[in-house]
Amino acid sequence: MLVPMRDRLLACLVAVCWGVNFPATALALEHFPPLFLVAVRFSLVALPALLFVPRPPVPLRWLIGTGVGIGILQFAFLYLGMASGMPSGLASLVLQASAPFTVLLAGVWLHERLSGRQFAGVALAVLGLAVIAVHRAQAAAWVPVVLTLCGALGWAIGNVCSRKAQAPNALHLTLWTAVIPPIPMLALALVVEGPQRIGRSLSSAFTAAALPADLGLLYVVVVATLVGYSLWNTLLSRHPSNVVAPFSMLVPVVGVFASWLAFDEVPDPVELLAGALVVFGVLFAARTRQPRVIGLTMSATNSRTDSPRNSPATT
Repeated sequence: MLVPMRDRLLACLVAVCWGVNFPATALALEHFPPLFLVAVRFSLVALPALLFVPRPPVPLRWLIGTGVGIGILQFAFLYLGMASGMPSGLASLVLQASAPFTVLLAGVWLHERLSGRQFAGVALAVLGLAVIAVHRAQAAAWVPVVLTLCGALGWAIGNVCSRKAQAPNALHLTLWTAVIPPIPMLALALVVEGPQRIGRSLSSAFTAAALPADLGLLYVVVVATLVGYSLWNTLLSRHPSNVVAPFSMLVPVVGVFASWLAFDEVPDPVELLAGALVVFGVLFAARTRQPRVIGLTMSATNSRTDSPRNSPATT
């Protein structure tokens, strides 16, 4: 399936939004407890959704599934991993295991087949990610890595549910999936992190010392959540999951670079070369060669027209 250039650029923009999200999250976690931060993040998105946005006309099970996968599982495990010592640049890398997880789940759950070209591109990108992971394995203990991998699996579950939802308005789906996490995450935070720790973070939230954390939270809510997931859900409504998911592997390239600028996590030549391999693999997987047709133009056109997979969903 040929991905239009516009959608490729949108997917790359999402990668930038989410890549910068990791150092922004690291700043927010310096002040807010991780589980409580998940609750605050989605509460700030859910409030305007409940007040001003109609619920998207999608089956409730897929709305809840998207909210649980992306909102609860992904970010609860990711934030716990980062709070446990996972560097932001390495977190941006490990979380991209969601792409092969999504492809696997989509194949089993949605019966979406992976073409040979897509398989080769994903394999190249995974190889690049593996090179970076092995090279930086000494930067984090195994517990933060496992927690982040669990977050990647949660993201994959949310991707497949979003694909099944087929929301006519991706922004509405993004806003309403944010309604799912706040209450269970707040309850979990109160049990695990305690009222005193949460109270201290709130009482000092508007001090000068907390300003970097506040700005990080603002970026996470507005850019990473509203902009990033609206574009991502739009792409998932137009294309199969196994076409869109590989673009998420561009995120660690941006995340490593942004963490380098923010925290002096300096990438070395091995990481830069592996990052280039990730970029090439994603672009290779997303590009589909058009058949060379000589004298059969009308037949090929009719064939493409009759294929339901080439009719983009209304967004």
